[in-house]
Amino acid sequence: MHTVVERELELRLILSPEHGIPVPARLGYRTDDPYAVHISFHIHSDHPVDWAFARDLLVEGVFRPRGHGDVRVWPAKVGGRDVVVMALSSPDGDALLQAPAAQVSAWLERTLRVVPPGSEGEQLGIDDGLAQLLAR
Repeated sequence: MHTVVERELELRLILSPEHGIPVPARLGYRTDDPYAVHISFHIHSDHPVDWAFARDLLVEGVFRPRGHGDVRVWPAKVGGRDVVVMALSSPDGDALLQAPAAQVSAWLERTLRVVPPGSEGEQLGIDDGLAQLLAR
């Protein structure tokens, strides 16, 4: 049986230094994909925009700048509030998003209790599958 840890929250899509718009989103973590976090953005379309990237990237990005290429994450303070900034790039475009740091951190803590760091591989059942294969 697999466990899912989800959190609905409102992100802010930064359009310019002075202007941003709210974007409803869902953070998701599944024990059947233990190395990844999933974010679904609901942007007034028929289907949400989905992103997946390493959970470690988000965990570390809460504390210090991390990532390169398609996904970069770093902490910041905006208007006296702690936020986690995510810069996402794809062939379809780029997005700069801010998420409330306290909500992201609380959700990440829940995922880390479900699957502690370093134990992700145990969730995949690779050792069991290999043992069964070798027993034949």
